[in-house]
Amino acid sequence: MMPRSLSPVERDALREVANIGAGHAATALSQMTGGRIMISVPEISLLQLEQLAQVVGPLDTPVAAVLMRVMGDFTGTTVLVFRQESAHALCSLLLRRPASPSEAGFDPMEQSTVKETGNILCSAYLNALSDFLGMMLLPSVPELLVDSAVRALTPDHLRAGSSDNPVFCVETAFWIEGSEHAHTAQFLLLPDPAALDVIFDAIHIAS
Repeated sequence: MMPRSLSPVERDALREVANIGAGHAATALSQMTGGRIMISVPEISLLQLEQLAQVVGPLDTPVAAVLMRVMGDFTGTTVLVFRQESAHALCSLLLRRPASPSEAGFDPMEQSTVKETGNILCSAYLNALSDFLGMMLLPSVPELLVDSAVRALTPDHLRAGSSDNPVFCVETAFWIEGSEHAHTAQFLLLPDPAALDVIFDAIHIAS
């Protein structure tokens, strides 16, 4: 089944929400690190679950994914997906120590750091969406998945219920002050089936 496409009005509304969320996230991370973190204007798309791993990169790309359930006026799952090298770079900055090799795993301190970063970023996007839609949205405690993209982004891991459910994907690039390279991350919102119409109806009312 082909994914539902976004109308220009829907895309503009969601991009504005994502811009606000990205701004809040950049401010929060800058305060945590004591340095400047810049986040690009996000790209918004509506995808099927089977397409997600390809958005990250090659299917065997090592990723760190932070998952949180969404409760409140609608339910679903949020996921923040980093390439492992980007997650290690953030850990290095936040923990003020040299980055681990990109192919290395994450020690307990790094795992906690990645989860807290995911919590901050997902909460920033959720708060922006909550304000725009006029809905109460509450995230659960974050969980961390470290695996290849193709294994991490599956219906079972993401608790999507069905691979036919559409996924909102917000792709952003962020720059850490003093770094020569940009890092990318994908914020994913997987609404439960009953929540999809609620979101689109609210977008049209708010727009």
